[in-house]
Amino acid sequence: MVELDPNKEKNPARRASLISRQHVHAHNKEGWLGLFAENGVIQDPIGVSPLDPKGMGHRTPAQREAFWNNNIANSEITITIHDSYAAANEVANHVTLDVVLPFGDKKYQQQTKGIFTYEVDAQGKILSLRGYWDFDETMKTMHEVSS
Repeated sequence: MVELDPNKEKNPARRASLISRQHVHAHNKEGWLGLFAENGVIQDPIGVSPLDPKGMGHRTPAQREAFWNNNIANSEITITIHDSYAAANEVANHVTLDVVLPFGDKKYQQQTKGIFTYEVDAQGKILSLRGYWDFDETMKTMHEVSS
């Protein structure tokens, strides 16, 4: 597991990814949305999935906010970064997402393993957040947990 401090991180893309992780852990919607450039895109996962039926990504501020509301807001997400590789204004993080999410009066846990890449602009704002992971494989890990 890589424990990196965003306050000490020199690479702007890795810094943005670490701050993004902090905002997700803290349920800080405004802080998380504020990390994105006006034209920032989220592809999580990349391609067509139930999270993105057209496979075009979440490209507008309203779409990014809907992504938060639908996928992050009501979930408990722990992001573990195993390895992180940065170059120029991009970073690729090898991560595991442990997610607990409510469905009705029950809670379910799932685990996503993948590579998440971030590209930032000159101001350090996220231009792209892309998740390389398999939706079907993640769904196979889902199981009910006691409340």
